[in-house]
Amino acid sequence: MKLHNKILFGLFAILFIYIPGTAFAEESLSEGKQGQAVLHLQENLKKLGYFADQATGYYGPVTKNAVKQFQQDTGISPTGFVGPLTQQKLNDIEMMAKVVHGEARGESYEGKVAVAAVILNRLESPEFPGSTHDVIFQSNAFTAVYDGQYDLSPAGYAYQAVMDAMKGWDPTHGSVYYYNPEIATDDWIFTREAVINIGNHLFAK
Repeated sequence: MKLHNKILFGLFAILFIYIPGTAFAEESLSEGKQGQAVLHLQENLKKLGYFADQATGYYGPVTKNAVKQFQQDTGISPTGFVGPLTQQKLNDIEMMAKVVHGEARGESYEGKVAVAAVILNRLESPEFPGSTHDVIFQSNAFTAVYDGQYDLSPAGYAYQAVMDAMKGWDPTHGSVYYYNPEIATDDWIFTREAVINIGNHLFAK
């Protein structure tokens, strides 16, 4: 029985430490904490434009205020405490930035925000999965996921484009699809209602 319990505990620990599709530590953080998890948080808040100081690994007032501003901008109660909701939002942004970088790094900044907006619009639609991870990894949803470009490290503009989309900028006017009409080979996509052309992409509903 003791061996059985140890095995169960070990499996639980593995699941707790590593959750597929995430990029941030699943550890609650608050003022006074210090260590690698805090350092990682600060580095990622810096990428998003919320943390201007040097990352030190100490969760002080500056980090708390940065977290509160991030929470306010992303629809989370601005407590300054990094719990599951804030961690998940950071994970979602990381995944979205990878898609933006992989799919639209050659597009204008507006075109990058547009790709991020499509992901958010799909989250609001009952025709698509209900989580950022599932929207992005839905079969054949985004070319970058399947050709390896999703695995590239996103540039700073990708994070900013995601944040601008999250703050309400939707250049696509509610579109849930986009494609390059010059190279698209799926006849079905041409049946969708075209909304706006931004760069090489035609956005549609």
